[in-house]
Amino acid sequence: MVEPLMDQSDFRRFARRVIAAAFFVAALPFAPAPASAMDGTGQIAVGGTLRSFAIHVPDGPAPAGGFPLILAFHGGGMQGEGMRRLTGLDRMADARRFIAVYPDGVDGHWNDGRSTIRNPQDDVRFVAVLLDQLARAHPVDQGRIYATGLSNGALFAERIGCDLSRRIAGIAPVAGTLPVDMSGCRPARRVAVLQIGGTADPIMPFNGGPVADFGGRGEGGSVLSVARTAAFWAQANGCGGAGAPEALRPLRPVLDPTRVLRTRYGCPAASRVTVLTVVGGGHTWPGGPQYAPVLVVGRASHQFDATGAMVDFFLTLPRR
Repeated sequence: MVEPLMDQSDFRRFARRVIAAAFFVAALPFAPAPASAMDGTGQIAVGGTLRSFAIHVPDGPAPAGGFPLILAFHGGGMQGEGMRRLTGLDRMADARRFIAVYPDGVDGHWNDGRSTIRNPQDDVRFVAVLLDQLARAHPVDQGRIYATGLSNGALFAERIGCDLSRRIAGIAPVAGTLPVDMSGCRPARRVAVLQIGGTADPIMPFNGGPVADFGGRGEGGSVLSVARTAAFWAQANGCGGAGAPEALRPLRPVLDPTRVLRTRYGCPAASRVTVLTVVGGGHTWPGGPQYAPVLVVGRASHQFDATGAMVDFFLTLPRR
């Protein structure tokens, strides 16, 4: 009998090593847009800790009322520069005329509200102080500030949708839902939500439950399902029920086995709630690279571009 190359415990250890390194290399195939005259990095002291961020500002005059602004929160183990390359957001910022900002977490992580977070720094305050500084330095439209994120960054986008709802008009979490520990939050204002998740995500379970903790090396905790997260925001926004799922036209009907369903809730125009379900999709950024083996993180769908979908969602919202 032929012995297997590795047993189940060996594979789990291998998978943890791959995932721990994956976000570091996830964005290597992507190059940022040509540098703008106003591109740069910055630092802010918050609670005795020096925090950092990168920024891309389109060349030319600001639109009337100022630039929309999109905060992009990286996944666990990444930094803002990796999120910048993974999403290709700079080029979209130039084409659609908004400011893109890439904050850095502490030790590559965000305090997204899970009680299991090891370094519970005040990231909500960091974002609030960062928005104040950006408003002083650039012409920002205060009614058009949005946030997206991946994985741990997606959970943090959910959190600031709750805790900074007076300033954040919309969120677009990818591969991450509302932490169970945050499910009692009460946003002060309505927040538009585009929720993107894969049904075959092995790390953030699509149907809710414990988050993969990489054998104790991760942050752990539990999250709500994609459906319950969307229902939470729909109720907070005074929406009606969910419409029937619509199948989006596949862009790669032969080469890509994933499919995309769009579910819209009956919401006011400025506080829409929409779910993009990636059937067969994994813990990835749709349209981005397959940054780790499918057996480890699931499949990266190329049936749509999460960056374009997110920007379209935000910039077609009425100004709040």
